[in-house]
Amino acid sequence: MLSLYVSGTSPVHRAPAGLKLAVLAALGVTLFAIDRLELVAGAFVLVVALGLLGARLPARSLTSQIRSVWIWLAALFCFHLLVTGPLVGAVAVLRLLTLVVAAAVVTATTRVTALVAVIEWLASPLRAFGVRPARIGLVIAMTLRFIPLVADRAARLREAQAARGADRLRLGLVVPLLVQVLRMATTVGEALDARGADDAPARRHRLGTA
Repeated sequence: MLSLYVSGTSPVHRAPAGLKLAVLAALGVTLFAIDRLELVAGAFVLVVALGLLGARLPARSLTSQIRSVWIWLAALFCFHLLVTGPLVGAVAVLRLLTLVVAAAVVTATTRVTALVAVIEWLASPLRAFGVRPARIGLVIAMTLRFIPLVADRAARLREAQAARGADRLRLGLVVPLLVQVLRMATTVGEALDARGADDAPARRHRLGTA
């Protein structure tokens, strides 16, 4: 689950959103360009130190990200253990783990509005092809907002299921969650449609060309 913004005054909080996204992208490219375990492990230590010391984030905001993906990382390591070897598996796991923690640091120290503004700026050249950067920013903002909402709904359903004596994940959890997500999507879609989120740019365009 993506972490929400954690207010603070650290240097990482004050850094421009564009710079943090650029560093995150450069980190991803660099990690997949190297295959030495000690270098990847060093990058992981630096990212964790940046989050805990540089951004002054609580440790649980980073460990929660690791808990949410540990089963996938374990499966990835087992796959490499069978196919390539433990060293390659350890490098692959550390790469993804480093990126997960780095992304958590960025989202925890950057407001959604700042992230959306950068994404809209990056997408602005696509206007020449009929793409609306504002719509892309809206999608990103809603995604960042709805991921923790869906996770919260899933946690509530899981608690209710456990209270009834069902401890394992069953279809009885998946179906209600899917229904609630679809209802939320329908409600938000109707609200956006009522506010003219899709038609307003087109109307402005027609007025400008009339």
